[in-house]
Amino acid sequence: MIESITKETTMNDRLFTSAQLGNLTLKNRIVMAPLTRSRAIGNLPNELMAEYYRLRADAGLIITEGTSPSHNGLGYPRIPGLFNDEHVQGWRSVTDGVHQAGGRIFVQLMHTGRISHPANLPAGARVLGPSAIAAPGEMWTDSEGMQPHPVPHVMSEADIAQSIREYAASAKLAIQAGFDGVELHAANGYLIDQFLNTASNQRDDRWGGPVENRIRFAVEVARATVNAIGAERVGMRISPYGVFNGQLPDPDMDALYLHLIKELNALGLLYIHIVDHSAIGAPEVSPELKSAIRDAFNGLYILSGGYDVARANADLDAQRGDLVAFGRPFISNPDLVTKLASGQNLVEPDSSTFYTPGEKGYTDY
Repeated sequence: MIESITKETTMNDRLFTSAQLGNLTLKNRIVMAPLTRSRAIGNLPNELMAEYYRLRADAGLIITEGTSPSHNGLGYPRIPGLFNDEHVQGWRSVTDGVHQAGGRIFVQLMHTGRISHPANLPAGARVLGPSAIAAPGEMWTDSEGMQPHPVPHVMSEADIAQSIREYAASAKLAIQAGFDGVELHAANGYLIDQFLNTASNQRDDRWGGPVENRIRFAVEVARATVNAIGAERVGMRISPYGVFNGQLPDPDMDALYLHLIKELNALGLLYIHIVDHSAIGAPEVSPELKSAIRDAFNGLYILSGGYDVARANADLDAQRGDLVAFGRPFISNPDLVTKLASGQNLVEPDSSTFYTPGEKGYTDY
């Protein structure tokens, strides 16, 4: 439940001060976290989505819902794509609205990989993954209801190379569409994370096995994206110790992520955004690993996970991070920044409308 937030301090709190993100000046340190909302009919961004994001432009930075860089990555119903001119035109209405309202916006590039079903994919697309291991559980399809996750096609060297190129091409289209940058979704059991995690990656070639191999896909996607649009426009989201979508920790997890951070430093990546869903019942991310990543990474660090104003200010003051992401509160509180600053009660979201089409529970709060 979202509780009211007691405002005991003033608008001079660090959370509400400006911050520099690469070449961008953010008006506050509040980030709207990426939130899947499934309103992209035909996988196309639309005017309803443009209104939704424009209403939340008071955030220092908006990160969009997961957006596929490939027809193969459209694994959920009604998620948007960014791999053709029609997508660019749709997203342009979103970015124009946010910029006109004084906001900044990054697109999150998310290839769903094995978290998919053929019924959710366009003709000719394939469910891909590092290994022939189906994710546990089921997923919703608009045409067939709940369906079990299928066994993915094992990605060949050619498939891997093509996917890396798709991320870079999508990043270029993002800049054409007016985005200020991109976040590579390497968390929560989607394609990049599937290569990182031994629950989904049991390859014995240069893309699997030891940590230096399992991080290779993440690093090469980041490298290609940086080469396409510049390191000052590229961040990455990661979820160490996450179990969403069938992922599991392993004994090398800390070493894997610290090795990944070292490689991302060499590329000059703009920020790291760590998923921590322990506030809603997920396993806690190792505090020691979070601290070690903070110390090792040269770029900015986005905190997340059930924050209120007091905790956000405390962690910012302690330099545990540079920006703070808020997720679900933004769903039902488009004016969240104002409410956080003034201590107003927050409206509770209607979870039954999180992933349904239409304005109900989306732009009608």
